Amino acid sequence: MAQFFLSAYIAFAYSIIKKFDLTNFVFCIIFAIENRIITLKTYTTMLSERLHAAINEQINAELWSAYLYLSMSMDAEAKGYKGVANWFYVQWQEEQDHAHILMNYLNSRDAKVVLKPIAEVRTEWDSVQEMFRETLRHEKVVTSLINNLAAIAHEDRDFASSNMLVWFIDEQIEEESTARDMIFASEAVECDKYGMYQLDKELAARVYTPASPLATAE
Repeated sequence: MAQFFLSAYIAFAYSIIKKFDLTNFVFCIIFAIENRIITLKTYTTMLSERLHAAINEQINAELWSAYLYLSMSMDAEAKGYKGVANWFYVQWQEEQDHAHILMNYLNSRDAKVVLKPIAEVRTEWDSVQEMFRETLRHEKVVTSLINNLAAIAHEDRDFASSNMLVWFIDEQIEEESTARDMIFASEAVECDKYGMYQLDKELAARVYTPASPLATAE
């Protein structure tokens, strides 16, 4: 019975189209719908070459950041600041997470991850205070890189990428704030050996927590 009514409906629709010569009109509608679907697909499932390249560059930048903080950790360890070494070791782990998030994102968009050589980093600092000052300077550079990615995604009308980058934008606000706090704390005890000992002891308690996008993905 259902097949009968469907056949009757199709026959009726065809007769209307033929009677009023709507064939061209219908084809125009179908063509418009198909083109709209193609356009939507372009917006939602394809990364532009520019954004793809920029995200790959950011992956390299995040891995370089990790390498920098690992170097700071090793230098602090060599100078006897085990707590400071731990703080930067956790920082190293977090930067690797940032690269991992971006790699996962490219894979999810069928875009190839291209890993490039990591440039050499500094290996020694004059003081703990200098380490934290450089940390803030570096995080400001990273913030500018993330903002550039967000600008490209906005220009591309790539809403998925824009949404993904919100987490990084918020993360950079926190990274800069934390670095400022560490500068203030370390400078407050710069000439106080016992105060530095206490600060180092506090920093030893820092624990690595996986980035929320990775925890959610699991």
